Amino acid sequence: MNQKKSILKLGWFVGCFSGLVAAILCLTGCEPKVPKVEKDQPANTNKPQAQVNGTELAATPDPCSIILLPTQGATSVDQDISKAQQVIKAGGFNAFVSIEKLGWLYVSKARSTFDPGYYKLAEQCALCMADKEPTNLAALLLRGHVLDSMHRFKEAEPIARELVAKRGLSFDYGLLGDVLMEMGRLDEAIEVYQKMIDLRPDLHSYARVAHVRWLKGDLQGATEVMQMAVQATSPKDAETAAWVYSRMANYQLQAGNIDNALKHSEAALEFQKDYAPALLAKGRLLLADHREEEAIEPLRRAVALNPLPDYQWTLAEALRATGKPDAALENQIKQMGPASDPRTASLYLASTKQDPATAVRLAQEELNNRGDVQSHDALAWALASAGQYEEAAVHSDAALAEGTQDARMFYHAGIIEENRGNSEKAMQLLIEAHGYQQMLLPSERDNLTDHLTALGLNLAGLEPQIIDSDRKLVATGK
Repeated sequence: MNQKKSILKLGWFVGCFSGLVAAILCLTGCEPKVPKVEKDQPANTNKPQAQVNGTELAATPDPCSIILLPTQGATSVDQDISKAQQVIKAGGFNAFVSIEKLGWLYVSKARSTFDPGYYKLAEQCALCMADKEPTNLAALLLRGHVLDSMHRFKEAEPIARELVAKRGLSFDYGLLGDVLMEMGRLDEAIEVYQKMIDLRPDLHSYARVAHVRWLKGDLQGATEVMQMAVQATSPKDAETAAWVYSRMANYQLQAGNIDNALKHSEAALEFQKDYAPALLAKGRLLLADHREEEAIEPLRRAVALNPLPDYQWTLAEALRATGKPDAALENQIKQMGPASDPRTASLYLASTKQDPATAVRLAQEELNNRGDVQSHDALAWALASAGQYEEAAVHSDAALAEGTQDARMFYHAGIIEENRGNSEKAMQLLIEAHGYQQMLLPSERDNLTDHLTALGLNLAGLEPQIIDSDRKLVATGK
C-alpha cells in the first residue's frame, strides 16, 4: 500500500465542506474549480439574487433556455461561460458536453461572486442534461453537488446513493460523504470517505481527512494532512489553493502559531487577491494577536465581497474593540442574517442577548436540516439565551460528543453548566475554552475571563505566553 493510502487507513477519514466535489475534473471534460467553504456561501437561494441581469429564473420554464441567459462580468469564467453557451446554441456533437461544462462554470461563478443564483443556473444545466438523457450520471453528479451546495442535503442524498450504486467513482463517494457529514451522520460518512480515498487519494481526499481529524479532536493530525493538501496545490487552480491555505491558517491559529497562520493567510491572498475567506482568516488572526485596528481593513474587504453574518459579526467585533461600533452593520446581521446564514445568525442573536425566541427557532430549523456538531452547539447556545439550560445541556453534550476541540463549543458548554449549578464541570470546560481562546471573538474572550474569575480561578497561571520564532501561544496552567 502506498504512503498516501496508509495515512488515510489509520482510522481518520473526512467530511469537510459540501463543495469539494466542485474541484474535481468531470468525466466529460468540464472544468469545475474550487472546493466550497461551508460558511462562506449563502444557504438561502430563494431570494432576488436568483436572477441574471435582472431576469427571474422562474420566468423561463425550459431549463435548456434558462442556461443560455447572458451573465454579467468580464472574468475568464464569464468568457468561458459565453463560449460554452455559443457551442450549445450551435448544436451538434459537442453541445451536450458543453451543457455539463457550463453547469460547472456556473458553480465556479457562484463561488467567486457569492451569488447563489448561479447555483440555480447550474441546477438548470443538470435538468437540461436529464431532459436530453434521463439516465445520464454526469447530470446526477452536477445536480447532487448543487443541491449539497444549497444545503438541500435530504434531496442530495438519494442522488449521491444512486451514483454510488450505479457508478461508484471517487467523486460519487465524495458527494455522498459530504452529504452525510453535513447531516451529522459522521460514522457513515467516514466509511464512505474511506472508499473514496481508496479509489483516489488526492488534494480533495486530504482536505476531507484533515477536517474529520479536526472534528475528532486531532488538531495535530489535521494540520499534518492539510500540509499534504498544501503541497498538492497548483497556481493553475488559484481558488482551490487559496482555500487550502486559508484553512491551514485557521488550523495554525488554533494551535497558537500566529506568525505561521498569518503567513498562510498571506499566501492565500497571493493566489487570489480578493479571496474573502483568506481576508476573514487574516482579520481573525489579527484580532487574536490583539491588533484590532489592523484587523478592520481586511475584514471590511471581506464583508464587501461576502456580506454573510460570520464576516459581518467579526468586523463588528473589531470595530467595537476599537471604540467604533457600527450600529447599521450590526442591525444588518439581525435583519438579513436569518435568511443568508441562519446558524450564525442564531449564534449572534444568542451571544448578544437579542431575541432568544428567534435564535432558538433558527437553530432548531438548522438542526433539522443539518445535524452536525456545530448545529447542536448553536441550538444549545440559543436555548441557554432563552434560559432553558437543561435542554441546552442535551445539545451541548451532543456538540462535544465527537471530541471536537473548539473554543466556542467549550465556552458555550461551560456557561451552560455554570447556570445549571455544576461549577466543577463548568470550570473544566471553561479552562478548555481558555486553552484555545485565540479562536474566540474579543467579546467572547472577555466574557470567558469574567466567568473564570467568578468561578474563583487564578488566571495568572493560565495566561498564554509568547515563545519561539513562531510566537506559539501556550497556556501554562498550574
